[in-house]
Amino acid sequence: MSHTKHQRLGLIVAGLLLAIFMASMDNTIVVTAMGTIVGDLGGLDSFVWVVSAFMVAEMAGMPIFGKLSDMYGRKRFFLFGSLMFMAGSALCGTATNIEQLIIYRTIQGIGGGALIPIAFTIIFDIFPLEKRGKVSGLFGAVFGLSSIFGPLIGAYITDHISWHWIFYINLPLGLISFILILLFYKEAKQHEKHKIDWFGIVTLVGAVVCLMFALELGGQQYGWDSSVILSLFGGSALLFTCFFMIERKVNEPIVSLQMFKNRLFASSTLVGFFYGGTFISATIQIPIFVQGVYGESATNSGLVLLPMMLSSVVSAQLGGFLTTKISYRNIMMISGVILISGFSLLSTLNMETPRLLLTLYMIVVGLGVGFSFSVLSMAAIHHFDQSQRGSATSTSNFVRSLGMTIGASVFGIIQKNSFSDQLSTTEMTGFSSPNDAGQILSNARSSIPSEILNRITEALSSSIVHTFTWVIVPASAAFLFVLLMPKDRVQLRAKNK
Repeated sequence: MSHTKHQRLGLIVAGLLLAIFMASMDNTIVVTAMGTIVGDLGGLDSFVWVVSAFMVAEMAGMPIFGKLSDMYGRKRFFLFGSLMFMAGSALCGTATNIEQLIIYRTIQGIGGGALIPIAFTIIFDIFPLEKRGKVSGLFGAVFGLSSIFGPLIGAYITDHISWHWIFYINLPLGLISFILILLFYKEAKQHEKHKIDWFGIVTLVGAVVCLMFALELGGQQYGWDSSVILSLFGGSALLFTCFFMIERKVNEPIVSLQMFKNRLFASSTLVGFFYGGTFISATIQIPIFVQGVYGESATNSGLVLLPMMLSSVVSAQLGGFLTTKISYRNIMMISGVILISGFSLLSTLNMETPRLLLTLYMIVVGLGVGFSFSVLSMAAIHHFDQSQRGSATSTSNFVRSLGMTIGASVFGIIQKNSFSDQLSTTEMTGFSSPNDAGQILSNARSSIPSEILNRITEALSSSIVHTFTWVIVPASAAFLFVLLMPKDRVQLRAKNK
């Protein structure tokens, strides 16, 4: 390879890595600053949608932009995703209420839905087979680094500058990535035509949105037996039914049901669904616990997340190494035991729990979930050749994202309802709702009378612990699906065949 070509590839990879770092770091930055954002904008009863809106939009965008890039080229849609992500970031920084922030996060999510899958596809386009593994490992390291630096950067900016700048920081990163890809990535003009499964996309996204609105509004604005909530649940069920019927008949479905006939793919993908839902609950609820219960700053809440992210990176690397030694199933059995243990420990938290113990519990959770990042991805493509690996990977990631989206909503609602119920049974003048009580996450905390502050803090602590108790259910379900995985493992001897 000539020196000039080598330099050009290096600049392309740098642009892709920046985009991946920016998009994957965004949620961890936002989660870290969530307590401060809610304290400033209000909306403690709907803060979970700041995360959920991003994930729903990103999830919907992945299969759409993946198909479009196959038809019309990677470059134009990668650049479009960059522009959407930067535009959404700029708008998020100007939000003056939680509703605006949720809308702007949706725009960000659409951009993220183009950036991440297309970046990985470009790597497979520009590098030969023998180098793809090494470069893919570099991308995996960036995901790990984003999980580590996201909480730190988010906490520092929130405490020392302003939470608005956790979004503005994306602009210089995105601009550099945009310029590098625009100038140095040259792609072939020939692209294979594909039919886009628009009906599948519309029915699946519609089903998920209906389900999430039903869960969000049920028991709050509307009763669970009201016509609005029942209609939303019915609409979700109908759209899911239509989705599965469509996917069985179309030639190029966005979620290939045929792949689920493979036992390893089906079981590992379903394990990923439950892992996504459990892990996102910890990353959302822990910073709120640290700021609301311990009364610490956003910096300290970010530092609590840091050990969890570090431990997940360690176990992800260990899991990848072990795949050549023992089966995927045995690795994930170890992971499942650790994960269930971690959430069992989190379910014992209370107002008196030392900070060090909370950090140790988070490390256990991180160790448990980290194995899934590498092992489940490898298991998903194990039985598929090169022509099907892209579809297998996107389907597996799509289902995991769906788990994260539903998990963020369901567990956020469990926490919110539990918090509201406990506030309603306590006499506290001026603090009858979660929004009022959200002052404990802001600078106004110091002005709250100590007796009332203790009651609110106890209610918040109890509601989060109650949520972690429920998280044990999907963690256990994931373990049951692990038991259904066959005893396949990576066979190095088959590499050169």
